[in-house]
Amino acid sequence: MPGTPTAPVPASPQAASPPAAGAPPRRRRRADPAGDVVRWAAFSCALVPVVLVVCGTSFGGAAAATLGLATVTAVCRVLLRRSERAAAEAAAAHLAKAAGSHRGGRHAGKSAPGE
Repeated sequence: MPGTPTAPVPASPQAASPPAAGAPPRRRRRADPAGDVVRWAAFSCALVPVVLVVCGTSFGGAAAATLGLATVTAVCRVLLRRSERAAAEAAAAHLAKAAGSHRGGRHAGKSAPGE
């Protein structure tokens, strides 16, 4: 409504209240997309068998589905971590190459002609 003052809304619950005295400072969680995918997959591995049993599937069928999902989740986790390591190594190699190309340039330690 026009003319009605409004109070500012805090950006996040953390900004609204300071940490309690003696409490450790809150750390920002590092972005881990692969870990998020694995956590959701583990959640589904726990949820799917429950849904299957509720829908009338036998316990054996639900157990087989759980085993299959757990296997696929484990393989995907290994592949995601391997991919992350390869990407990190490639980035490190690229940085090392870029840093090495700037060392000892054409005029390093030499004076220009006529000086």
